[in-house]
Amino acid sequence: LEGPDLEVVTARDGREAWAELERQPDRFDVVITDRKMPRMSGMELLARIKRHPELGSLPVIMETAVADRKDIVEGIEGGAYHYLTKPLDGAMLVCLVRAAAAEYARIRELRLEVSKDAGVLGRMRSACFEFRTPEEAVDLGAFLAKACPQPERVVVGLGELLMNAVEHGNLAISYEEKSELNSQGRWYEEILERLGSPELAARKATAVFERLEDRIRITIRDEGAGFDPTPYLQIDPTRVFDSHGPGIAMANLVSFDRLEYRRSGTEVVATLVLPRP
Repeated sequence: LEGPDLEVVTARDGREAWAELERQPDRFDVVITDRKMPRMSGMELLARIKRHPELGSLPVIMETAVADRKDIVEGIEGGAYHYLTKPLDGAMLVCLVRAAAAEYARIRELRLEVSKDAGVLGRMRSACFEFRTPEEAVDLGAFLAKACPQPERVVVGLGELLMNAVEHGNLAISYEEKSELNSQGRWYEEILERLGSPELAARKATAVFERLEDRIRITIRDEGAGFDPTPYLQIDPTRVFDSHGPGIAMANLVSFDRLEYRRSGTEVVATLVLPRP
């Protein structure tokens, strides 16, 4: 991992790692940890990270010697970004670290944006937006999250849904293709190529925001061919070793109170229940 653009800090066990994380919560972009360690296990370290107000979104890659389904599910449900089994594939580890760091940088940027100007947007009743690029999806996610209660809870899942409308919907990049592109470091290059292709350049996605009496409803539509969302709504242990995170599942389980796909997967309705006055 050591190189000109990666700085590596090591710890002998979970307790030492936690002390370093608490001391400098803004310093790190990714944590790689064994599951079994003396003094503090990887699962306990993961739980402490996820409870911490500043570290909660920090991606944690868990290493384990045995790919036990129960352990994998427990780790992913506990908030692990990814699982790797030993012996480690060096290229896969580097790929995952870079993908996790890039995603964490995006989350940091989103949350910084969310902290601004939320008051006025909290009174927005309805609005409709068009977007077509990853950058527009990120900007729109940060903007709409400001209009929601608990915007930091909403912003990550909303960003995933908006990004999916671009890359998997309008640009027709399949789950398997994204895994391959990530492994080659060509994801963004492929995005740019498809955005410029004659058959895909005109496609746009829409997001409709509605504030009702007891809920907020955000409807996202794309112009793609659709897909079956069922396998992606829950954490699937068979996919935890893939090179990109479970975005739809996290949006469903963490960011929203309800997630419903319609129109053969080209439309998703995300619902937040508003607290009673």
